Amino acid sequence: QPQLVESGGGLVQPGGSLRLSCVASGFTSDYVKLNIGWFRQAPGNAAREGVSCMGVSNINTYYADSVKGRFTISRDNTKKTVYLQMNSLKPEDSGIYSCAAGSSVTIQTMCRTPIAGYWGQGTQVTVSS
Repeated sequence: QPQLVESGGGLVQPGGSLRLSCVASGFTSDYVKLNIGWFRQAPGNAAREGVSCMGVSNINTYYADSVKGRFTISRDNTKKTVYLQMNSLKPEDSGIYSCAAGSSVTIQTMCRTPIAGYWGQGTQVTVSS
């Protein structure tokens, strides 16, 4: 059965960097046709925020205004892995980061709604001094 597993979260000081990974398993070869994205849930907030989403190639990307210029999303389809490089981290970036995959909507809709067919369990990111 399809599964997404995140890793790479942790505690980092403001201004620091983290690289999150999301490994997919149980997907058919159609995984490469899925849009993928990273979402976060801030402490005390039940709502998910779309951080960054990507289409089937590394060309078509979407970033939330709050992370533009600091975060970079990428994917390696040969490894069925999605990455989120996070630089210049701020305390407000703290939260549970989850990856997701889907194909029914554009990456803009996927991130802004948010909506996806498959979700990971998430990894905790804490930015604090």
